[in-house]
Amino acid sequence: MYLSFRRRLLKRICLATCKICILVFVVIFVVLPLIFKYSYALQKGILFLTFITYPPNLDLKRPEKSGLYATRNFYVTYRDQEEDFDVDIAVWHVLPNDLVRRFGKELQIDEATLSNMTAPEEVRDKADALSRQQSAAKYREIENILHRANLNLNDEATQKELFEQTLKASSNDIVLYLHGNTASRGASHRVELYKMLRSLNYHVITLDYRGYGDSTNISPTERGIVYDALAVYQYITSVSNSPVYLWGHSLGTGVATHLLSLLTDMNLPGPKALVLESPFNNIREEICAHPFSKLYRHLPWFDFMITSPMYENQLRFESDHHISEFRQPVLILHAEDDNVVPFKLGYKLYRVALDTRGKAWGPIEFHRFEKTSHYGHRYICRAPNLPEIVVRFFRTYRDESY
Repeated sequence: MYLSFRRRLLKRICLATCKICILVFVVIFVVLPLIFKYSYALQKGILFLTFITYPPNLDLKRPEKSGLYATRNFYVTYRDQEEDFDVDIAVWHVLPNDLVRRFGKELQIDEATLSNMTAPEEVRDKADALSRQQSAAKYREIENILHRANLNLNDEATQKELFEQTLKASSNDIVLYLHGNTASRGASHRVELYKMLRSLNYHVITLDYRGYGDSTNISPTERGIVYDALAVYQYITSVSNSPVYLWGHSLGTGVATHLLSLLTDMNLPGPKALVLESPFNNIREEICAHPFSKLYRHLPWFDFMITSPMYENQLRFESDHHISEFRQPVLILHAEDDNVVPFKLGYKLYRVALDTRGKAWGPIEFHRFEKTSHYGHRYICRAPNLPEIVVRFFRTYRDESY
């Protein structure tokens, strides 16, 4: 009798376990994908990940707290005509090191910081020679601002006047940086890149799209963040005539290619060249390859419930389509050990560009970084040869038009 009871108990336990397993399977692999399919908000949340913020307690209004001296924090406000509301885009403008060295005392940069400024020797020497050759008159307005009595560099109006004058007066080129999803313009790996670019004597201007950082707290869309980037690009070109280069990383590569396509469609002058760091070819293939989709990608209903709904909701980021719609030269940078955006997707984008872009258009270059370097998705900025690659690419196409 005891054995019979034990068998019945085990049978019930097994039956209950099977039911729980089936329920878990149905919830994870059917219910959750169904919710995703019909929830536009969830689709945007998973794609843009605006709820992920780091580092903690970051004061974006004070870029010096992130190690960025001589950097202005400000906001570009524009009217989103389609959505019919104003959008405030938070921006940092990082001054190039040669300007900081020239005006270090007036900018109240301490000697230790000035003495630690480094740049590749060839870049530094050429920049210093150019600076010496430039007429002192080009810098007179900057000097007039910095030599005012009772100068307050923390005053927003003074900062605006000073930093915009540096864009007008200097011959330094400008890099507009478009970051990927998660966090803000103050993420540490992004700050590393700004420091590298400023050491090469470029102005660096970077922004947070809507929903990120301290920009207007509204849910992003692909169209929305492309127009956010457009607003900042138009701000730059309204102030300066210096060459502008566009640099996108990860999701920002999708924004960058879409922006260039948009500028072409609007018949507006675009930047001189484009850098795509760790790019994907389109969001459909990136979702399939992303580690987060590992549980789902082999399900027969994956495309129906996950990727197709995002396409229907205009969350596409089709760089492989947009890259054949503008003429500017393109430089692709990708690490072989990138686990977030697999190397094969960046290379696939390169091959598509070779096949679809006009022969008289700007060239497309591809630089791979060996997996033994361990740069992964975020740290190509640490590659010792990156400054040489960037400077050569920008100089080659600085005065070219396509």
